[in-house]
Amino acid sequence: MKRSPVRVFAAACIVAAGALIVVAIVVFGLDRDAAVKKDYLQYWSAEQLLVHGGNPYDTDATLKLERSVGFKENSPLITLSPPVAFFFAIPLGWVDANTGLRIWLLVLLVCLLASVWLVWLWEGRPGTRYDLIGIFFPPVLRCILAGQIGVYFLLEIALFLYLQKSRPFWAGAALVFCSLKPQLFLPCFLVLVLWSLSSRSFRILAGFFAALAISCALTLSLDRHIWLQYVHLARTTGIMNEFLPTLGVWLRFLIRPGAKWIEFLPEAAGSVWAAWYFWTRRSRWDWTDQGLLVLVVSVACSPYSWYTDQAILLPPVVAGLNRSEKPVGPLALFALIAGIGLIALIADVKLTSGFFVWTAPAWLLWYAYARHVRSRRSELAPARA
Repeated sequence: MKRSPVRVFAAACIVAAGALIVVAIVVFGLDRDAAVKKDYLQYWSAEQLLVHGGNPYDTDATLKLERSVGFKENSPLITLSPPVAFFFAIPLGWVDANTGLRIWLLVLLVCLLASVWLVWLWEGRPGTRYDLIGIFFPPVLRCILAGQIGVYFLLEIALFLYLQKSRPFWAGAALVFCSLKPQLFLPCFLVLVLWSLSSRSFRILAGFFAALAISCALTLSLDRHIWLQYVHLARTTGIMNEFLPTLGVWLRFLIRPGAKWIEFLPEAAGSVWAAWYFWTRRSRWDWTDQGLLVLVVSVACSPYSWYTDQAILLPPVVAGLNRSEKPVGPLALFALIAGIGLIALIADVKLTSGFFVWTAPAWLLWYAYARHVRSRRSELAPARA
């Protein structure tokens, strides 16, 4: 189908506007203390310590390093991610904090644009161009403004969806950085294992574990004690006692604050559901359809995540809008949820606020509704014919 020049021009303008906004933030919007005001600082300090022979999980050393560049809080910003993919950000270990921030934000921008393009490709290059929503998707904007890694996860999901049929080994390898937050993808990984066993196709898993082994080996080459250091941090950190804006943590504080196991109930339930959902559809499983629903459930059930992690929901959002055919209802509901997210961004609602508890479940309900609209249209189509 021939594309209208007006649509092509409008799409180009949207992409250019989004790119210019982020470039303006990177080039003109950063002051001398910009690095110490963003979550990015935890990745910079970890890589600095790793490169120079220190312990990236040492709270005292991290706080001393961060204060040397202007950080004024009493507790350091320290990464709680396992060291499985530390090597991907190793260049931050050789630059100062503000230079690293500019590089970091520009890379995030490139990853975002690549993700939008990949989503458009695996969706069949639709003329709707709902994929451009990604440039202004609230979790993505919060992710870039905070210097968080959610956009890297988004790129990996987009790469996986694009490559999983034509190049399954590389599709699996693309998922390696998702291991930085394994709790965010547990139901998805469970389904991936079941799918591999059911289809007797292990190339995706082989690609993932090969990339994981290489990444771990590269990190261990710099610090052979890093896993022991991580285990020590995991045992001593007070993260399990804090309120995080997730469904599981909300349930724990609502029912019994001291019972930490309660916050894992949604993920356990989501994993059981995901296994059942796959098994009843294993003969017709499609990662770009049923797999997207499992992804949304995984994010909604995660016991430890932030609003910025919801950047990975862009593919389900775009797919839900594209496949609904004139999606007045889904589009209006999307505008409502995203609009509230944009208002929270403008109002600078802190990511640690309980305000964000509702957002992941809201996206799950939205995607379920969009799928329902599509199925209803599919059922009515033969009758109209």
